[in-house]
Amino acid sequence: MKAHETCESCGQPFLLAQLTDFDGSQLCPDCLETGTLFCARCGTRIWREDNAGNPEAPLCQSCYDRFYVSCSNCGRIIHQDEACFDRSDNAYCSSCYHRVQRRHSINDYYYKPIPIFCGKGTRFFGVELEIDEGGEDSENASELMEIANRDAELAYCKHDGSLHDGFEIVTHPMTLDFHRSEMPWEALLQRAVSLGYLSHQAGTCGLHVHVNRTAFGSTEARQDAAIARILYFFEKQWDELLKFSRRTSQQLNEWAMRYGYKEQPCEILDHAKKGCHNGRYSCVNLQNRDTIEFRIFRGTLKWNTLIATLQLVNWICDVAISFSDEEIKAMPWTTFVTGCQSPELVQYLKERRLYVNDPVTREEEV
Repeated sequence: MKAHETCESCGQPFLLAQLTDFDGSQLCPDCLETGTLFCARCGTRIWREDNAGNPEAPLCQSCYDRFYVSCSNCGRIIHQDEACFDRSDNAYCSSCYHRVQRRHSINDYYYKPIPIFCGKGTRFFGVELEIDEGGEDSENASELMEIANRDAELAYCKHDGSLHDGFEIVTHPMTLDFHRSEMPWEALLQRAVSLGYLSHQAGTCGLHVHVNRTAFGSTEARQDAAIARILYFFEKQWDELLKFSRRTSQQLNEWAMRYGYKEQPCEILDHAKKGCHNGRYSCVNLQNRDTIEFRIFRGTLKWNTLIATLQLVNWICDVAISFSDEEIKAMPWTTFVTGCQSPELVQYLKERRLYVNDPVTREEEV
């Protein structure tokens, strides 16, 4: 046995005990250090040139293929669980995904920018309005967003697979006053109609309203108590709310199913928390961490109907916070609507023959 061997990388002689056998090659300590490294995930030694990761987090090819992808925009290596994918299955890191999506008028369904809270108050409403039959057209979406965002970033558009040929308009969280006075809904809706879009008449569209959970109290217990009363109110007043919503029973069974009547508000909430319902396709969706979502309403391109819907949700929230369980249980619909003072809501309730006064003539929904 020879006392010395040659390092197969640098060609220098070394004592045999100083060499390390790696991948069929005898390497000296320096060449082993400079020419190889360890996979950060499984600990396997690999050639430096075979690093499928990066210098800070080296990866063997096997670990990269199983657990990681590269951002299609910046090339950064990210764990598959942290990657965002577009409709063509291209992977992006979070920052690049939102940057790329902002270049397109119609974002992917999973696009969710950092919320911008608009208006002064503690209760915020995020609107998702579906429009259809006018095309999932980037130019149309861009034109509508120019109206919506003319003074500030207030809304964006998203793809929605439930629509035939349209998209979804989503607002950032806004107070009710901001929706009514600052958000250019009237001009936006009129332009959508002129571009050939429908919402109510399309039959595929919903008007979903998110309300921040913190609006119902500073603690989870307070929030749950108010939300439980909302669920009870929906069950008790289901027939009237169905009429208000302009939905059919079949549509609600598919997209906004009721929870089912229980004797106490807390029992309905417990029923919902146990998953005994239709998931997020419930009349009041509780699956979001930061909001509850009112899904019962049919889409509309009428300004008064949209604002009246927000005012109804606002009044339901007021009642759920201010009244006790027993008062909610005893409250008839007539008492509830008597407390409605907002002119757009009163007008709409009269149009739908849901108000205590005489009905009025209504304009056709779009």
